[in-house]
Amino acid sequence: MGLIERIFGLVFGGQRNVVRETVEVFRENADAGAARSAAVQQQAMAQYGQEYAGPQRSGFDRFMDGLNRLPRPALALGTLGLFISAMVHPLWFSERMQGIALVPEPLWWLLGVIVSFYFGARHQVKAQEFQREIVGTMARVPQVLENIESIRKLRADSVKVADTEGDPHLTLAAVAPDPNAALMAWRAARA
Repeated sequence: MGLIERIFGLVFGGQRNVVRETVEVFRENADAGAARSAAVQQQAMAQYGQEYAGPQRSGFDRFMDGLNRLPRPALALGTLGLFISAMVHPLWFSERMQGIALVPEPLWWLLGVIVSFYFGARHQVKAQEFQREIVGTMARVPQVLENIESIRKLRADSVKVADTEGDPHLTLAAVAPDPNAALMAWRAARA
């Protein structure tokens, strides 16, 4: 027992663990790493709390913080609103887009610069391409309106939707029952 006791005493004796100390040279101790990470996170949260806490923040500061958070959601929700309005009321949307088509090009450049500065990776080319796409879309408005009118005429509640306009073949086809294969099979099975 003496030899084994000396080996264990050498490895684990004196309040030491040589195996653990050797492994920690090559691999971080997970418990110690988690404790350091928690300490860093607590310090960061305390710093953020000091920035946003206390009576030193005026109403103007709080207003500006709120105002700085508005542009991205406003642009995203506004764009979705444009898509919805284009589907719900195309004439209203077309009128608004005609107004946008009248905006002078330097003003588009200014808007492009402001948005580029605010969001970072935007370029003037994108704003000009967008303007060209709007003009191309507006050129298709008469065809879209004509298509919508044609679609509305196909509704079941439209006046004279089933009118055959005096064509005897269509009138006969409209009142003649169609053969129902499932019904004929059912009748044959019952007979």
